[in-house]
Order: sequence, then structure tokens, then C-alpha cells
Amino acid sequence: MKYGAIAAGDRPTLESALEILKSGGNAFDAAVGAVFTSMTSEFALTSAGGGGSLLAFPNNSEPILFDFFVNALPPNEKSLDFFPVSVDFGSTKQIFNIGKGSIAVPGNIAGLLHVQNRLGVLSLKAVLEPAISIAKTGIIINKTQEFLIKILEPILTFDSCGKSIFKPQGSLVRLGERIIFPEFAEFLIRLSVEGADFFYKNEGADFLVSLANNGGLLTKKHLENYQVIERKPLKSKLFGYTLYTNPAPSIGGTLIAFLLQIINKEFCHEDINHTALTHLMYIAKEAKKEIYTNPSNEHQITKILDAEIVSEYINHFKNNKTFSQNSVEKAKFGSTTHLSILDKKGNAASVTTTNGEGCGYFIPALGFMMNNMLGEEVLNPGGFHLWTKEQRLPTLISPTIVVGDSGPELILGSGGSNRIASAISQVIINTLLHKMDLYSAISSPRIHLEGNILHHEPGIILNDKTLIKKSIEKNTWDKMNLFFGGVNAVSKHAAAGDPRRDGVGGIF
Repeated sequence: MKYGAIAAGDRPTLESALEILKSGGNAFDAAVGAVFTSMTSEFALTSAGGGGSLLAFPNNSEPILFDFFVNALPPNEKSLDFFPVSVDFGSTKQIFNIGKGSIAVPGNIAGLLHVQNRLGVLSLKAVLEPAISIAKTGIIINKTQEFLIKILEPILTFDSCGKSIFKPQGSLVRLGERIIFPEFAEFLIRLSVEGADFFYKNEGADFLVSLANNGGLLTKKHLENYQVIERKPLKSKLFGYTLYTNPAPSIGGTLIAFLLQIINKEFCHEDINHTALTHLMYIAKEAKKEIYTNPSNEHQITKILDAEIVSEYINHFKNNKTFSQNSVEKAKFGSTTHLSILDKKGNAASVTTTNGEGCGYFIPALGFMMNNMLGEEVLNPGGFHLWTKEQRLPTLISPTIVVGDSGPELILGSGGSNRIASAISQVIINTLLHKMDLYSAISSPRIHLEGNILHHEPGIILNDKTLIKKSIEKNTWDKMNLFFGGVNAVSKHAAAGDPRRDGVGGIF
């Protein structure tokens, strides 16, 4: 490859990464710049007001997990602006909690600028140029974006700023129409000059706090105290490779490692069919209950990878044991996107960012919507506004890199809330064990167990054995759907985006 391999959620994001690589940037410059572009081109999936994680594998160095997910906030005596909205998906309706009281301390800006300063080789101004250009000129709405605008209309058009972007003439923008983000472009220009201080300490912070003052928990002190955390990635030896992923307090990375460890210890590779996967997801679901009761306890999250615990769950699997029924988990849409890059020098970047569904409120002067992470049920398993101190929220995002003897073999990640771990695991299995080419590994039909409902795409045949003594119900989707995640992945010889979300990939 002359420049690198890139897989992204859409074409403008990929092209921004490529432009930066062609300008002499490395994988980390390209990843940071492309994520800022995705805040425009994938506006319904990520935002400067959200959080994320980036797994970096610098050539000839140890990998680093940059944790810049959002911080939870303790409640106070304020009356919160926090309320449910109903979102119609056509076949089903979902309730999301939004409002100023749903805003957690954002980390994307701090994290991305930290990574670029730490590992990048270009100036911040050069890295942000493609994103600034795209925000100014706008994007042409594609099918995925049109679908997301339609289903998220109650959130995207909740305030006047959102209406001006997505309903400029009184009706929703449609396929083929252009939308622009001039205020966000100006924000990026300020950011390129003043750095993260603009958003966390100076005028940008004032804008954010002003928004949150009436019904929110966020203060300027919370913004000033926010820290990017550099963590040692979770490391597992699997199938002759080394897997690196997001460690605690991430839930997703731990579940991926847990599921793959059971496969590694118990299965001949040819035996990993959809029946086996369903049973394994059933076991992983039960393991998740154990680690998710107190997400603030990082040791509790990690302990399910202890050999004794893994062996205990293997016995459950061998004996085909069922557990108590659980109807609490619901299939929730997840607004998240992922980018994977491998540059010509062997540097690898895997980065996932999210804004939840958004809180419903834009910062008019900055041109983007804040997150609703304090209203996300999956991130607040004990209930809403029960955090006793400011701390990292647990997350399901799982940027992942698989390394072989000659360096990174597979760089991947996914959007999709609860489906992130299952989507990534299935692509790893398809690639490393079933020896599929990368596009086939990503586009193959997927299954996902949510609660006691097994969701599956067409092309998968299930029987009573798959449904574990009929304790699991099945839900057959009529076509491939973004519900099952959005895996964007690269290797040394291939790059592929997930067709479920109009993802794109290429080697350049």
C-alpha cells in the first residue's frame, strides 16, 4: 500500500482520512481528522459533544487505549430537564431519555486532541482542515442518513437549531439534499487555534454551561476537571493471535474476550455454527449480569476473565444449562460509529465514538448537539441519576486490534450499543476461524441475543436446538439491518465497511 488501509462509516469520513495520509500524516492524524469529519457526515451517530475510545498500536511499540468516554455526574438539588421521547422505528417504538439532565461530561474533543498531540506528526490545523471544509460545504444525504433523520426526528428537531438544520423548509431533509454546518466549521477553526482549552475552559465551556444551567448537572468545574485516561488494553491470547481491546470499565471489550476465550478453550474451529454462537451468547448474557451490577467496580468487571470463572461458565455451556428468565433487556438502537486505519508504516488506529441519541439540545454558537448518556438505560443499569461521584461511565464501545507474528492482522470495531460485542465477535470468528475474506466476514448475516429474544438476519436457519429448549424466542428480520451493528475493519490486504450502514473501505 502507498498510503494505507481505511474503513469508515461513510465516504466523506474515509476521504478525509485519505487526504491526511497523502499529506504525510500517520494513522493517528488520519483517525483524529476523520472522526471530526464524521461529526458532520455521520451527525446522527457521533458528535463533538459525546465520548469515545481509541486503541492505538504504534509501529514497534506497545498498544495504548485512550479512554475519552463521558463522565457521569452526581445529582444535586436542581430540578432536572430530563424526559422520555418516543421514537418510531416502523415495526417497533422505543423510548429514549433526553433533556439537559441527560448530558454527561463530554470527552471526544479532549481525547482526540490528546491522541493527535501524543502520536500525530502533523499540526492540529492540518488535521482539522478536511473536517472544516466538509462542514462548510455540507454533505449530500444518503439512504442511511435519511433513515436516521426520519426515526430520530423527535430528537434531532427538538430545538430551533435542530429544526433549522434538518427541517429548513418545514419538512425533513431527504435523500439527495444537502445540509451544511457553518457554526460547527467555525468551532473547528477556533479549536485548531486554541486547542481543547477553548471547549473545556474558555468561551466554548461558557456556551456549554449556559445551555446546561437550566435543568442540567454540568458545570464549568466538571469540564475543567475532565481527564483523558491512557489505559493498558485488555490482552487475550486467542487462536494463535493476540487480541487487544477496550479494558474495564468497558463492558463490551470484556465480553468479547470472554466469549472468544470459551471458543478458544472448547471448540474445534469448524464447530462454531449459529447454534453454538447462540448458546455462547446466552452464557455471555448471564456473565454480563454479574459484572454489570456495579459498573463502578472495575475489578468486578474484569473478574469474569479469571480462569476459574471461565471454566464455570464452560460447564454451564457443556451441560446446556438454562438460567432464570430475564425480560429486562430490550433491543435498543445505538448511535455509534467506528473507524479503522492501518498506515504504510504499520501504525494502526481503531476508534469508536458516540453521542448516544443526543440530548435534543444543540449549542447554537458551536453547531452540534450534546450527548444524552445519563439517559441511556444500558449505561445506567442501577437507574438514572444515582451516581455518587463524578466518574467514567461504563461503555460498550470496543475498538479492537488482532495482532499476529508480523504485526496487526485485523483492526476493527463497531457501532450498535448492545450489539457491538456480538458484531465484533462474529467478524473475528468469520475472519480468523472460518477464513472468510474481510467483506464476506462483515456482510455475512448476524445473530444477536437480547434478553431472551434471538434476533437474526435472513439467511440463517435456526432450530429447536438453537433456541435452547425453547427458552429463547426468535425474531427474524426481513433484511440486513443497522440494528446488527456497523463493523468497519481493515487488514494488511483488505478494507471493508459495513453495508448495513453504508460503510466504505479501501486500500490506497
